[in-house]
Amino acid sequence: MKTPQPKVTQKRQVTAIIILLLLWEAGGEIIKYSVLEERDSGSFVANLAKDLGFGLGELASRGAQILFKGNKQYLQIEQKSGNLILKEKVDREDLCGDTEPCILHFQMLLKNPVQFIQGELQIEDVNDHAPEFLENEILLKISESSHPGSAYPLKIAQDLDVGSNTVQNYTISSNFYFHLFTRNHSDGRKYPELVLDQELDREEQPELRLTLTAMDGGSPPKTGTSKVLIIVLDINDNAPEFAQQFYKVQVPENSPTGSLVITVSARDLDAGIHGELSYSFFQSSNHVIQAFEINTVTGDIRLKKKLDFEEIRSYHMEIEASDGGGLSGKCTVAVEVMDVNDNAPELTISLLINDIPENTPDTVVAVFGISDSDSGNNGKMMCSIQDHLPFLLKLTIENFYTLVTEGALDREEKAEYNITITVTDMGTPRLK
Repeated sequence: MKTPQPKVTQKRQVTAIIILLLLWEAGGEIIKYSVLEERDSGSFVANLAKDLGFGLGELASRGAQILFKGNKQYLQIEQKSGNLILKEKVDREDLCGDTEPCILHFQMLLKNPVQFIQGELQIEDVNDHAPEFLENEILLKISESSHPGSAYPLKIAQDLDVGSNTVQNYTISSNFYFHLFTRNHSDGRKYPELVLDQELDREEQPELRLTLTAMDGGSPPKTGTSKVLIIVLDINDNAPEFAQQFYKVQVPENSPTGSLVITVSARDLDAGIHGELSYSFFQSSNHVIQAFEINTVTGDIRLKKKLDFEEIRSYHMEIEASDGGGLSGKCTVAVEVMDVNDNAPELTISLLINDIPENTPDTVVAVFGISDSDSGNNGKMMCSIQDHLPFLLKLTIENFYTLVTEGALDREEKAEYNITITVTDMGTPRLK
């Protein structure tokens, strides 16, 4: 409670008008919670007051507030109970895609007195997606001269879930010629590999039809299927070979749609139809297929859409060159997305006090945070206000500031101040 002052000595107020230019992000002491995706709005997350050692009603008296970057607010505090609850249902796949762990950063602001606590909310995956093949039928051409033990990688199934809820195993329908192994890519994805058990005879059986099943690790597990059509070919002596097994290229994120990324090249020593090559993506993710296209004749790889360094920083793709006889060779292309300074700094206000008592030094006027999504110098920032003002910017924690009075203010000398807070990054060109 404020103590009433005699009218003679009662302090008059100085008004400070803050002009905000941008938005915010902040850090502090870290409190960590987790919640399953798809839980209903209003679901209990934790008792925040108990976890912080606060008494009953202390969060309310101190003006506790949960802040997320941007307009979305995923959590809210029940002031009386001190419970932290979900404000809206969250979908892990929409928020984080295949990024794991899926963590939403938030800030708890205590206004009286001012205190900042940084928080993390981890969104746990539930098995709400089944494996899905991009093609209903996988075509595989195998020469009748292939030896038992020959291995043939098949195209993978996509599953939007992560961890044990994503694809864990593949099986193939019962047959006399093949068995199936589930292999691991270097990035952790699992893919099916068909292994030949006995020689094929085109004159006896020119084609085989099998069913490939992908199974995830959920409880109960979900499955997806694709047909596998195997065409048995007459002998084709030479398979295509790429000039390089591994290509690496850097592409600026502001490259226009249609830009040439790289050209891959393979050759086949056979003549006629057995030497004619066709290029295509092999075992590529949805991100690759959405961002790139390949010319089946020339091997040119071009952009289908503009890249975004802040969203995806690199792509790995496998390219297959197939000849007219059904043999193929493969190479890998690694695309590194280069950052450009395309994001201006953002500033968000957390606390604003417009009326300030005169003759009171070191008074907090505003609390705000700054952020920039770019990397390197493009993401480094500096913060400033106009010169010759009786105010100071103080860095409280990383990229989190308070605006305070430099000394006691005098209303009779100046009753109102206009303050512009400017955040500038160190990129080229500089954005603010």
